[in-house]
Amino acid sequence: MAVADIHSFHTIQSVSEGIYKEKGSKFLGFAYPVSNESEIKSRLEGLRKKYFDASHHCYAWMLGADKKRFRAFDDGEPSHSAGTPILGQIKSKNLTNVFVVVVRYFGGTKLGVGGLTQAYKAAAEAALANAKIIEVEITSMFILNYDYTSSADVMQLVKDFDLVIENQEYDVLAKLKVSVKLKHKENFLKKLKLLNAIGVKVAYEEEWEN
Repeated sequence: MAVADIHSFHTIQSVSEGIYKEKGSKFLGFAYPVSNESEIKSRLEGLRKKYFDASHHCYAWMLGADKKRFRAFDDGEPSHSAGTPILGQIKSKNLTNVFVVVVRYFGGTKLGVGGLTQAYKAAAEAALANAKIIEVEITSMFILNYDYTSSADVMQLVKDFDLVIENQEYDVLAKLKVSVKLKHKENFLKKLKLLNAIGVKVAYEEEWEN
């Protein structure tokens, strides 16, 4: 699916936790909603400080509506026995903008690669099972500048396309900063062009993220 065809994505609403125990080892699962790698780093540092005496802090994350940015980390466990099954749980629930960490306390009995894989999978699954999954609409931001005589037409745009007014300023011209759902963007732009064509002057520009 092309990025332009993606209008929304699923993530978790808030922090959630889960636990799995196997042969004396404890696996504490933590799931976080995140939007960038800086948040991920901060969350991981917090867990490492709080559970400083744990054997391992293994994790996986996925970012972006297109799910093209992700990472799995084993933190000293056998290759692909920890991070990969954690990432697998994120993928299986079709989530993104999610960071899942499993903190392990070693119980004295080795579990083997198969046992570890199952344990990390179960702990990640437990953490995500306790999370509320939400759908997030992807939006674009626009700046609208217009004469006060066009206010009624602009307010009708807000209503028709379910625009969210992020900011408004009133000077010589009125200025609105609005977000429009990606699924409405094409028709929204068509309507703006139509309004300008019939004499309702609304200057507009898309605001891109830095």
